[in-house]
Amino acid sequence: MSAPDANTTKDREIGTPEWLASMAAAARRMPVPSLLRPPDHGGRRSAILILFGQGEHGPDVLLIQRKNGLRRHSGQPAFPGGSIEASDTGPEDAAIREAEEETGLDPAGIELLGRLPELYIRRSRFRVVPVLAWWRTPSAVHAADSGEIDAVVRVPVTELAEPANRLQARHPDGSTGPAFRVRGMLVWGFTAGILNQMLVLGGWERPWLDGSGETVDAVPPGPPERGRT
Repeated sequence: MSAPDANTTKDREIGTPEWLASMAAAARRMPVPSLLRPPDHGGRRSAILILFGQGEHGPDVLLIQRKNGLRRHSGQPAFPGGSIEASDTGPEDAAIREAEEETGLDPAGIELLGRLPELYIRRSRFRVVPVLAWWRTPSAVHAADSGEIDAVVRVPVTELAEPANRLQARHPDGSTGPAFRVRGMLVWGFTAGILNQMLVLGGWERPWLDGSGETVDAVPPGPPERGRT
């Protein structure tokens, strides 16, 4: 399954909207569920870029679709990101570097707004710092890392908030969590959990059509991973 590319032409500079500034302030204080709290020690440091922009259909967020058959996160939609390397000055540097490598975006058009609380993925032992940013000057994007990325997609917030696109995913361990069916992708797991929280913080959350929502089986992951988030 392949999601469509999201090539955009370079646009004029757009100032940070008030809704995103408010979201950034709230996100820095958001509570971390016990299952996502990092341990006192251990884990591999990584960062992801949560990049909001103003697209053709209003506010949107940048996601990547990983290729099927990979050892790590095969076929899964995700935020751009990966491990924090020794050459990186911090999570922000790592998040933008990875996003440029994966999507070909122009870092000069990005305005950093701050970090969310660090999260922990127990299965892969990654300590993840989500970096929130505004796409001040959008640039064209594509699957720049052809070995791992199948497509790059700008997903409108209105599509994420649409009740008909929201569902519950049954994870391989039997637990369930929020999921989204958008742009030909089933977004679930860690990425869907963060997107769900962004909808809440941004005031976009809408009730499901029947109060419960559809439940589907998530794509089973591969073996324990020791690479990118």
